[in-house]
Amino acid sequence: MSTRDVTTQTFQSDVLEASKPVVVDFWAAWCGPCRMVSPILDQIADEHGDKLEVVKVNVDENPQLAAQYQITSIPALKVFQGGEVVQSIIGAKPKAALEADLAAFIG
Repeated sequence: MSTRDVTTQTFQSDVLEASKPVVVDFWAAWCGPCRMVSPILDQIADEHGDKLEVVKVNVDENPQLAAQYQITSIPALKVFQGGEVVQSIIGAKPKAALEADLAAFIG
């Protein structure tokens, strides 16, 4: 169960109405650090998919979502629970650091 893409049209149902926490990766194809984080997020999704979901939002294709959630630098990870942002993680990090940041949701 790796990551999947979410768009403005599917954000409400896929993220805001999700039954478990959702990590949203705001990224862009031209962003080097985004490409470094992507396989790490795939691993976290595969290993912890029973506890949380990991989805991706391309900021170039969904600028209104990026603006709505005040994304000013990427990669930006936002953890949603119950339709609200409960945690923000900015920048590329190694897997251990990301897992530590997400420990409250995957622990």
